[in-house]
Amino acid sequence: MFCGAAAGRRWRILGFIVAAAAPSPRLPLYGGLPYNLEPARRVRSPAAIAAGSLKMPKTVYVLNGPNLNLLGTREPELYGRSTLADVEKLCRETAKRHGLAVEFRQSNHEGEIVDWIQEARAKKAVGLIINPAGYTTTSIAILDALFMLEVPIIEVHITNIHKREEFRHRSYISKAARAVIAGCGVQGYALAIAGVADMIGAKIDTKIGTKIGTKD
Repeated sequence: MFCGAAAGRRWRILGFIVAAAAPSPRLPLYGGLPYNLEPARRVRSPAAIAAGSLKMPKTVYVLNGPNLNLLGTREPELYGRSTLADVEKLCRETAKRHGLAVEFRQSNHEGEIVDWIQEARAKKAVGLIINPAGYTTTSIAILDALFMLEVPIIEVHITNIHKREEFRHRSYISKAARAVIAGCGVQGYALAIAGVADMIGAKIDTKIGTKIGTKD
């Protein structure tokens, strides 16, 4: 038995009602051809897919304490003639060999250095390198901030502090550091980055080589 319906057609077969789907609307502009009412699916380009699969490089913080902004001009017979800009370039190029990024900072203010250590913790840095300079033997505040980190910390000194005045021999920072590099000039920074990379298992790109700065 046939029953008409405005939205489509139905047949009663063996006591069941079978409904036929309504025909797709038709566009007169295109000669009555049916069109799809479903929303179009967004297709990602190969470039977008590749970009989405890229991982951000892991970041190492490199922090420098007071007076290091004067590197190259301050007591060059002790600290060499490489500038802080040279050190930053060295750090970035060394880190690049290990697939790492660098956040390079310098401050003459203790509280600002503490803030940066806390920032490194909040932003999940994979390691921290610090040349505390004049705060080496005085700053419990920096030491306490470093104790909050759960990543490798390496303390760096351009000169051999144990060969200098006795008051420089005791470092508060060493109590939080996993390693201390002293007396290697600015190359100590490169050694520290390589050390952090090894501690976290980063791979090295042997095609990239870096050596910057001399003592004289």
